Amino acid sequence: MSRAFEWAKEQYQAFGVDVDEALSRLAGFTLSIHAWQGDDVVGFENTDHALTGGCQVTGNYPGRARNSAELREDLDLALRLIPGRHRVCLQGHQVDRMLPGVDRNGYGIEHFSEWLGWAAAQKIGLDIAPVFYSHPKLEHGFSLSHPDPEIRRFWIEHGMAIRRIGAEFGKTLNSPCICNFWMPDGFKDIPADRYHFRTRMAESLDEIFAEKHPAEYLRDAVESKLFGIGTESCTVTSHEFCLLYAQKNQKMVCFDTGHFHPTESVADKLSSTFGFMDEVLLHVSRGVRWDSDHVLLLNDDLRDLAREIVPYGYSRNVHIGLDYFDASINRVAAWVIGARNMQKALLAALLEPRARLIQYEQEWDFTRRLALQEEAKALPFGAVWNQFCEQSAVPAMDNYMETIRMHEKRTNRGN
Repeated sequence: MSRAFEWAKEQYQAFGVDVDEALSRLAGFTLSIHAWQGDDVVGFENTDHALTGGCQVTGNYPGRARNSAELREDLDLALRLIPGRHRVCLQGHQVDRMLPGVDRNGYGIEHFSEWLGWAAAQKIGLDIAPVFYSHPKLEHGFSLSHPDPEIRRFWIEHGMAIRRIGAEFGKTLNSPCICNFWMPDGFKDIPADRYHFRTRMAESLDEIFAEKHPAEYLRDAVESKLFGIGTESCTVTSHEFCLLYAQKNQKMVCFDTGHFHPTESVADKLSSTFGFMDEVLLHVSRGVRWDSDHVLLLNDDLRDLAREIVPYGYSRNVHIGLDYFDASINRVAAWVIGARNMQKALLAALLEPRARLIQYEQEWDFTRRLALQEEAKALPFGAVWNQFCEQSAVPAMDNYMETIRMHEKRTNRGN
């Protein structure tokens, strides 16, 4: 145990904070690492489908994974450099292989068998999400809400297929798979009829979810978005739509931190949501002026989110997934930097002198509450984080970058 850590423990103890307990609780947090950071959301369907549906990936840093084997190789390294034990979330086009004559509506576990074997060997869980974009049948930007029944049928079958794959993941890996539904359907300009698009969306989701899977194998979530590129004026699956649909149908609502107005706080939404729901899925991203999916920073927004997750027992009911994709920097480093920042935010929240802050609040002493909140920011948090890395046998500080650079040279992907 380092002298810096011993001193940090003493400092926190003076404020009534048990550092060892905080470290133990932090080790219990599992992140769902988003696989699409490694392939720029392109997938491996061996088609020339353009990236559509409001998704944008900027940058041309070399090294993008070109197939599922390369993506697993990169994830292997990232998981070794992130403290703790985590899981991986796939998207429905990150297939191991394509089979002749089979499109997204016909995918089965055989398309993901190598992923399943890899996860079993790693002893981690897998999550998955259908892909309602980057396909010719996203006609005029609409999938499950499209007026054409044949178009809707294709996407309904895709959603059902991905849920079956997810249930097989959960059953085989003995860890429930979270299957998250985000649809890019929407209008660039002001629509004349929002209602019937949303009605069709709800009916399509109802049909997809009508096929029941055991909760110990599969959990479903629906994700909203304020706007997207090409859907600036209306998204069919708005926040209100998803929140009400999830509450009515006993699904999880997914809050993506980049999918709201910049002045909205996802942290503030949790306490309200848990008054009426048991579980929530988070997709943690960082928007810069819009939903731009930047790598997470240890900023006020992230710290505020962690402060809401930790103190009220939400940690048992919040599933934390990451969702950013930056192609301007090394992709493995992007995973590691963002995931470790999420963990740092959780640790900072665990180390906050919560009992004293609540005491001052209950005494209506808002002045002292503010003073303590600010003083707590200067406590030696970094020494505790370094200890957590040491206990987890991963490099502290930025020492992981040497390993990433060696991986970059060894793989030598010039794409």
